[in-house]
Amino acid sequence: MRHFVKLATAGAIAAMTAGAAVAESHGGISVPNLSYRTGPFAATGIPLMNGQRDYIAMLNARDGGVGGVMLNYEECETGYSTEKGVECYEKTKGSAVVTQPWSTGITLQVLPKTNVDEIPILAPGYGFSPMANGKVFSWAFNPPSSYWDAASMILQYVADGDMDSLSGKKIALLHLDHPYGKEPIPLFEAMAEKHGYEFLPIPVGLKEMQNQSAQWLQVRRERPDYVVMWGWGAMNAGAITEAVKTKYPMDQFIGVWWSGHDGDLGAVGDAGKGYKSISWSVPQPDAQVMADIKTHVIDEGLSDTPEDQFNWVFYQRGVMISAMLVEAIKAAQAQTGEANITAAQLRSGLEAIDMSEAKLAELGMSGMIVPFQTSCEDHTGHGGGWMLEWDGAQFVPVSDLLTPDREAIVGLEEEKAAEYAEANAPWAMNPNCGG
Repeated sequence: MRHFVKLATAGAIAAMTAGAAVAESHGGISVPNLSYRTGPFAATGIPLMNGQRDYIAMLNARDGGVGGVMLNYEECETGYSTEKGVECYEKTKGSAVVTQPWSTGITLQVLPKTNVDEIPILAPGYGFSPMANGKVFSWAFNPPSSYWDAASMILQYVADGDMDSLSGKKIALLHLDHPYGKEPIPLFEAMAEKHGYEFLPIPVGLKEMQNQSAQWLQVRRERPDYVVMWGWGAMNAGAITEAVKTKYPMDQFIGVWWSGHDGDLGAVGDAGKGYKSISWSVPQPDAQVMADIKTHVIDEGLSDTPEDQFNWVFYQRGVMISAMLVEAIKAAQAQTGEANITAAQLRSGLEAIDMSEAKLAELGMSGMIVPFQTSCEDHTGHGGGWMLEWDGAQFVPVSDLLTPDREAIVGLEEEKAAEYAEANAPWAMNPNCGG
């Protein structure tokens, strides 16, 4: 079921209806979200969506929206289904200035559609890594770091900065057998060839997420030096439970940012100590933006976010995702002098996001997200990330800011972007970037 939630003032009540046209009739800026609060990935989707929604609600209540215009937040439930995601895109695109697919599979399906419809995709930290190339992917954005950035940072972390030290080691990739889970494989393979480690992909089917005995039997047999997890939803919880059961060393188990969920680790508590996750966001309970969300949204009864999830990685990451979108809206308004921006104008705003440390301080978000900047050519920003570690009760940073090896990645991005454009010819490039 698809629902619309209009977030207006502190006294507003969530209103539900079935048509995207409702957002348009209320005026303001329509920012739909292709959510998944149901299905096998709901446990991870709910806190992310709550964070996104609550930040928008806070701005509407505290500031009257953005630039004097209310933000109309709308959710269309996909259950993480690619087919439903495409349906939701078609239903919400009429009044939308953006689409947020929330699945690599959905992103890949709507990518050619958005290039024709001229609606920007905002896919923070997910989607197709070559979308970083603004010359080829005019309408797609994946700030602040891509999946290939994540793989590079994980490898650099375990190599302690000396990639050649990985020679002779074995690195397993426990991954969801889905476009999302397969996304980092090209980078891992390229780095294995260059630096001499053995790369072992271990797929987990959608029906195997909660019973990974076969995969962990392979881990025990192969004895990799590290297991990197590209999991989601029930797969993460299943993998962490199996790792504890089989006594795999948690300090050799590292997840991508979507495999660092407080709820999954909370289920095993102290037994999960040492598990790590690369992350481009870090919870900051005392941040001013969180105080404002509590005052204007939580305390006013405008959120159903449980109190114990307010400082979760995923909830606060959802806040940061909406913050990125809002900063792009502000940039577009400043560029055009218009409050009610169009999708095309938002695209220009997305190419002008500047999340500097000074800007983050101004927004009350210091330390919550990696500083980054987008441009016409660079639709990601490649801000990097921190390594977080589960201490038995919460995730805490255990590294300084890590940055991806862009020299090792950019050639692969260009190659795969060119392949995509050729396979989908005729493919409209971005003339502003000289494409």
